Amino acid sequence: MLTSRTFLKRTRAGAVMKVVREHYLRDDISCGVAACTLCGGGVEDGGGSHSLLEAQPSEAFSTLCPDPHYLLLDTNLLLHQIDILEDPVIRNVIVLQTVLQEVRKRSAPVYKRIRDVIANPEKHFYSFTNEHHKETYIEQEQGENANDRNDRAIRIAAKWYNEHLMKLQNEDKLRVILLTNDRKNKEKAVEEGITAYTCEEYVKSLIANPELVDRLACLNDEANEIESGRIIFSEHLALSKLQQGIKSGIYLQGTFRANRDNYLEATVWVHGDGDEREVIIQGLRNLNRAVHEDIVAVELLSKDAWAAPSSVVLLDDEGQGEEDDVEKEEQKEKTLKTFGNKNMLRPTGRVVGIIKRNWRPFCGMLSKSQIKEARRHLFTPADRRIPRIRIETRQASVLEGQRIIVAIDGWPRTSRYPNGHFVKNLGAAGDKETETEVLLLEHDVPHQPFSQAVLSFLPKMPWSISDQDMKFREDLRHLCVCSVDPPGCTDIDDALHCRDLENGNLEVGVHIADVSHFIRPGNALDQESAQRGTTVYLCEKRIDMVPELLSSNLCSLRSNVDRLAFSCIWEMNCNAEILRTRFTKSVINSKASLTYAEAQMKIDSASMNDDITTSLRGLNKLAKILKKRRIDNGALTLSSPEVRFHMDSETHDPIDLQTKELKETNSMVEEFMLLANISVAQKIYDEFSEHALLRKHPAPPPSNYDILVKAAKSKGLEIKTDSAKALADSLDSAESPSFPYLNTLLRILATRFMMQAVYFCSGMDNDFHHYGLATPIYTHFTSPIRRYADIIVHRLLAVAIGADSTYPDLTDKHKLAELCKNLNYRHKMAQYAQRASVAFHTQLFFKSKGVVNEEAYILFVRKNAIVVLIPKYGLEGTVFFEEKDKPKPALLYSDEIPSLTVEGTTFYTFDKVKVNIMLDASNIQHQKIRMALVEPKVQGCGIPSQAMQLSSNNEPQTKKKKLGK
Repeated sequence: MLTSRTFLKRTRAGAVMKVVREHYLRDDISCGVAACTLCGGGVEDGGGSHSLLEAQPSEAFSTLCPDPHYLLLDTNLLLHQIDILEDPVIRNVIVLQTVLQEVRKRSAPVYKRIRDVIANPEKHFYSFTNEHHKETYIEQEQGENANDRNDRAIRIAAKWYNEHLMKLQNEDKLRVILLTNDRKNKEKAVEEGITAYTCEEYVKSLIANPELVDRLACLNDEANEIESGRIIFSEHLALSKLQQGIKSGIYLQGTFRANRDNYLEATVWVHGDGDEREVIIQGLRNLNRAVHEDIVAVELLSKDAWAAPSSVVLLDDEGQGEEDDVEKEEQKEKTLKTFGNKNMLRPTGRVVGIIKRNWRPFCGMLSKSQIKEARRHLFTPADRRIPRIRIETRQASVLEGQRIIVAIDGWPRTSRYPNGHFVKNLGAAGDKETETEVLLLEHDVPHQPFSQAVLSFLPKMPWSISDQDMKFREDLRHLCVCSVDPPGCTDIDDALHCRDLENGNLEVGVHIADVSHFIRPGNALDQESAQRGTTVYLCEKRIDMVPELLSSNLCSLRSNVDRLAFSCIWEMNCNAEILRTRFTKSVINSKASLTYAEAQMKIDSASMNDDITTSLRGLNKLAKILKKRRIDNGALTLSSPEVRFHMDSETHDPIDLQTKELKETNSMVEEFMLLANISVAQKIYDEFSEHALLRKHPAPPPSNYDILVKAAKSKGLEIKTDSAKALADSLDSAESPSFPYLNTLLRILATRFMMQAVYFCSGMDNDFHHYGLATPIYTHFTSPIRRYADIIVHRLLAVAIGADSTYPDLTDKHKLAELCKNLNYRHKMAQYAQRASVAFHTQLFFKSKGVVNEEAYILFVRKNAIVVLIPKYGLEGTVFFEEKDKPKPALLYSDEIPSLTVEGTTFYTFDKVKVNIMLDASNIQHQKIRMALVEPKVQGCGIPSQAMQLSSNNEPQTKKKKLGK
């Protein structure tokens, strides 16, 4: 059965075009009820992956509807109550095509979550294709808007289901209940003979599951306003008015970035046509209920009201009793203005509306109300940039001291804080598993187990290389290939070889795991890998991008097993000059899986001359030449202190913390990985100039280096920053015989002022240059087990050499640009998660140490503090010279040559000091490492009393513990 719709459309050129849309209707679409005799409920209809409704629904008992029933949802209920729908108690739900399509348009995250629920066979959610069923499809009537038409379609489907189920002559009186929070839709449904309830009514009727009530989204702002009804915030303008204002230039659109250290200040990053600027927002009313990462519209204030960024730290009060005390906030705002630098006035504005909310579930802790038997409590997010959230819960006593997840539902004009609802209890605060879960959630790291749909695309075991696998593949198993990696590495991406050729030249090969052979474009495994983007390495845990069967087995280039590889092979002379480059899919058999230390030992040993050692020595010799050439061309050799934890083999708590020691072999592997990446980048760009996936590193603005230049000047050194080569040369010459660690400090500081390297599509950008490596073109090819970008590069290279076929998305530059956006985001969040993991384990390490006294160097000088680096631990921290409720010392700050004078003692960048390190656990959610100055002694700035308390309680450890990896 076919229906069609005809309409006229005007093209960009101004011509009128007639468009005819055909819509096919069917009479064989299943109702989804298992074993339905009328329509063959168990037969798939081709409408996508979904599970069947149970023939005998076994959901929780409802006092409203004791008979067996199915639930049917409208769009808004699904959008706002997804946390309820994901609960195991809610089963046997019909999700209409009408609803799914609308959800997909309005919220991508909710759409993904409901698709995951539908795919879960234990939930029995059925996706019914009502828009193509001849008895449930309806046309939009004249004068009827799209929303009303969709509501009518939902009611038609509910009515059809009830009539269909009656025909089954089932003794259990099966029926469908419509759940809707739309008052008009509910009234019309009841008029039409459909049983309908609000979500709250239905959830409260599940008397065996009272905990579900806490998870209800709080949608009625009026019901949650403070009794006084006092208006705190101005009304947000309608989206249509905001768009008109942005178009006319009255308002600016940008991303709202809350200040981590000052809850009354934020910045809005305005993105225009090649124009990026920052607008400061100060004060509660001007912030106007915007939340970190929202897309907002701002109105600039008059120039006489512009402000300077404040240097004061203001944290939201932890108390419960004065949450709406606006007078108190206004007093703080006056403090805010007092601490601004009048010479640094910036464009300042106020938020007038929200273009797009970017709310997500937030991890944090409950601040239980002091009022006895109160149901309203404040939730304090782990991320200080997020405001506290008011929730209602009957479980406050149970949730106190726990890490929980809360979602924001709305923010009324009369409320100091947004309203939200409880989602999930993660576990006790401070517990290692709980805190790891929190940092993964807070940094948006996908870490759920791989679904069956994803795992179904893995090779069946036992697996071996077939004749088909050898097609377009070279057999290199005879070569003396080996891998060199950190200790304990199981996901071995790369291996190397070097051998003499008869013509006197050398053959060098980099062999990379052929992950793209196992992950084919577009399937569930490919989509999941693309979404994850990267493997995330935490201190005790690895979150794989691909399932373990690939990462640690079939793709890992382990020794003495045949493995599929993608090889980049050069012919070089003894001066490491490339004479010829070729790329080939291959099969290899690694002769050794070495650690950096083992490889170094072989190179250095006079008694070892086997094939592997000879190959390593050849590689090392060439790598030194390659590195010198790179540095001569202007590549930067920077420094970043990395730490390694030694864990107790039984408790898995950190018992030692050291900076990582780098060997020659680290540099050897790095040089050949860089060379392979550059060679592949050039090849794929030559073949696909419009859609090569490349990586660039923008040059930082010259002003970024001001602090570095001034700090070096304070030590009598000159740092030039007009080019990467000038910077590299001046860093190389910045030596001090009496202060050998100074050069390392300069390189560490230089690293801080670099821009982020990013992936991009060659057809969407003109600037390919990689500043740090001083190379005109670069990509990532060498780590496909842990980076999805490398998989795309492998596919491009395979097509370029005729080893594989292309597919549409590979040559679509817009889709590639979207992919790069996700990969850049995932890499950034993975870095943040790794740093958070190091910070947490550092806290665990110092928890049992009491107070530790160590040498440190000043990295930055602030107005009331110094930021120091402790080389022994690779640890950075801040020493404050102002403490709450204590007399303020005399401070004098200068930014000409960064220095801070405290009670007559002057501190410069790179000065050596001694500090005490201790764990401050006074705030269980925001535990931190505190540092106090020991030397030089400054009057009134000794060890805080808390440190003395920790020191007196610290008992020497007598029990020796085993060192784990």
